[in-house]
Amino acid sequence: MNAGGTAPGLRQFTRFLFSGATSTGVHVAITATLINALDASPVVANCVAFVCATACSYLLNTLWSFSSRLRHRTLRRFAGVSLLGLALTVGISWTAQRLGASYWAGLAGVVLTVPVFTYLLHRVWTYRD
Repeated sequence: MNAGGTAPGLRQFTRFLFSGATSTGVHVAITATLINALDASPVVANCVAFVCATACSYLLNTLWSFSSRLRHRTLRRFAGVSLLGLALTVGISWTAQRLGASYWAGLAGVVLTVPVFTYLLHRVWTYRD
């Protein structure tokens, strides 16, 4: 336990979740703005928003969640883990759809799996010294 009474891993994971929620908010705000203000297609808007949200996530997680420095190595690793998370999201969603489950079941699978998966990969690989 640290002086604040929380285990370091729990504090780091809580920061990771907060960073993820913030990045999700960035994604939603950019998508909505591009579609409503600039009449962009949803696909284009989501692609631009994904890139911006991933950059936001990298900065927050590197500097705050994992208390690391900005480095090319961590940026490449972070991008790789993000793409794996995207692939896992697509895979879970596709599987739920193929099984005839509601999209809520797929979404629950994504929400319960992807953050834990990406956190663990970041902890043991992306930010490994």
